[in-house]
Amino acid sequence: MQEPQLLSEEKVFKDPVHRYVHVREKLIWDLINAREFQRLRRIRQLGTSYLTFHGGEHSRFNHSLGVYEIMRRILETFEGRVQLSREEKLLCLCAALLHDVGHGPFSHTFEKVFRFDHEEWTRKILTGDTEINRILRSVGEHFPQKVAEVVGKTYENKLIVSLISSQIDADRMDYLLRDAYYTGVNYGNFDIERILRVMRPHEDGVVFKFSGMHAVEDYIMSRYQMYWQVYFHPVTRSAEVILCKIFQRARQLYDSGYIFEQEPRHYLPFFRGEITLADYLMLDENVAFYYMGQWRMEKDPILSDLCARFMDRNLFQYVEYNPRDFINLEEIKKLFLEAGIDPAYYVEVDSTSDLPYDFYRPGEEQERIPIMLRMSSGELIELSRKSEIVQAISGKRRFDHKLYFPYDKLMSLPEDAAGLIRERLGVMEDA
Repeated sequence: MQEPQLLSEEKVFKDPVHRYVHVREKLIWDLINAREFQRLRRIRQLGTSYLTFHGGEHSRFNHSLGVYEIMRRILETFEGRVQLSREEKLLCLCAALLHDVGHGPFSHTFEKVFRFDHEEWTRKILTGDTEINRILRSVGEHFPQKVAEVVGKTYENKLIVSLISSQIDADRMDYLLRDAYYTGVNYGNFDIERILRVMRPHEDGVVFKFSGMHAVEDYIMSRYQMYWQVYFHPVTRSAEVILCKIFQRARQLYDSGYIFEQEPRHYLPFFRGEITLADYLMLDENVAFYYMGQWRMEKDPILSDLCARFMDRNLFQYVEYNPRDFINLEEIKKLFLEAGIDPAYYVEVDSTSDLPYDFYRPGEEQERIPIMLRMSSGELIELSRKSEIVQAISGKRRFDHKLYFPYDKLMSLPEDAAGLIRERLGVMEDA
């Protein structure tokens, strides 16, 4: 490993959440200025949430800087408490900075339609023919692969992995605070200063001093509230449903031989399923909005309507839905079809779920590492055994199901047809 260079003078980014983001290593400064990392400025952190919370316009770029800053502070806290080599510390900082570099436009919505995983693209960016890879290799030939292993949760040092991916880590702490700040809500706020002060390294993970339990409780409840009040907000989900339908319609039209007014060349590799790394990196939300602006003028009435809805925020309405009511759903789709409204694009059931905290359950497909408290005696005890608040929500997955549809289209139907559909939806709403 080559000895990493320090900048002649520390660089700082003014940050509304952490006040300042401090950069001393030339390696980190070069990574921030790399083409692939700068692309994150053009990808929103919260996808379609800006249509619900107008302040939620922040990017993956400033979130990634925030995760890096929290990791830098964690390493300062660990100084003298754990032996990490210079390379391991750089590994922590690089993984924190680059953990989201593979995200596409509108985050998980885009992944769902084209069936790929942003973590796979992160690995390709880290290890492929990119500026980021060349910068990382200045540390050592195998360093990019090590960063990819930390992000992919396969690196041999589980303590380092846990700092970026666990039930309480640098990533989660930043996005809760940052998303709460930009959306203007109070749900995501917690005392990060206290959490960092009581965090201690321990073998394959971190533990927290018992005296800081209430700060950890606050963090768990903040996460719970943010998911249900912000991330799963039904207006945001409505926008995601429409966005999914836009991409699905465009792909279906391409597959059917439809001639677009303007060839969507940036999307052609995605439609064909032949995506290179260069193709992927060309796509960001600026490009996506450009094509939506073009598609709203297409001859195809469905694609045109969906794009106009998304860009003008004319979103779908929703009713509560019982997922066991399959027969009623099929009746509603049939009624929409008979009314000349394609249910494949205008009727959608969206389901969300979250498990706010869980303890270790051996043998489960996704085992969660529990949060451990260190007592004054040195004994380690799992959080929910000491916290009644956390115990009340531990292992309890909450579900929410809604049916989305364009209420304005019902208004243009004959009263008998519209009334029958409203009746069916009303039955579901009362269920």
